[in-house]
Amino acid sequence: MADFTAKDVQTLRQATGAGMMDAKKALTENDGDMEAAAQWLREKGLAKVAKLDDRENSQGSVTAVVDGQVGAIVQLKSETDFSAKADDFTSLVQDLAELVVAKGTDAVAELNDELDTLKIQKKENIEVGTVVRFEAADGNILDSYLHLQDGRGVNAVLVELEGGSKELAHDIAVHIAFAKPAYLNRDEVPAADAERERQALLDITKAEGKPEQAWDKIVEGRLNAWYKEQVLLEQGFVRDDKQTITQLLGDATLVRFAQVYIGG
Repeated sequence: MADFTAKDVQTLRQATGAGMMDAKKALTENDGDMEAAAQWLREKGLAKVAKLDDRENSQGSVTAVVDGQVGAIVQLKSETDFSAKADDFTSLVQDLAELVVAKGTDAVAELNDELDTLKIQKKENIEVGTVVRFEAADGNILDSYLHLQDGRGVNAVLVELEGGSKELAHDIAVHIAFAKPAYLNRDEVPAADAERERQALLDITKAEGKPEQAWDKIVEGRLNAWYKEQVLLEQGFVRDDKQTITQLLGDATLVRFAQVYIGG
């Protein structure tokens, strides 16, 4: 006879949402092994992981993987940083990213069973968040940067560079991690967003009592400052803010970048 207690049954029920008899049967079938019992319930369709799906999950972990000309970023979301720092959690993030590099973004579905098991074990709303995959053109440079905090990745960047060097690509990836630009260049900024910011700046300028004939010039200057915060190519390099990213690039071209960070 399997060795487990009424408390074990209750713990399994709380972890999986299964009924009392189902939880008891799962423990009996798996000789009292809690993890095996939870997996058994999931396979039988008796673990109610869906009940967790509406809970906020703003924590988690990210990782970046580059293999030759292919790179990926994967975000795995959780409710607590405690879960996100655990080895089983960070290991799954890594496995997902390596799978995306090898097979494409849809390949994350191949680890759905492992994801559901983690949900059950952690009793949290754990789900795959943002998934990015770059396949760099021949001759281009692909590089990444991952900022770690308490053993988990919290800020991941991918950069594709045409020309330049690996060191330059990495410097730009590090800059992106800390500067968090929203766009590569002004052309990517939605016209509606720029117009909304222009109007807000005009309202501020009017409220300050500036002379009407100076409004356009003042607003234009402030809008340019806003663009420098939003647009990567116009930002001052974090290691030398007198030099813009465009100047840092020289003859190289920044083809694209991606950034995923926890809390972003």
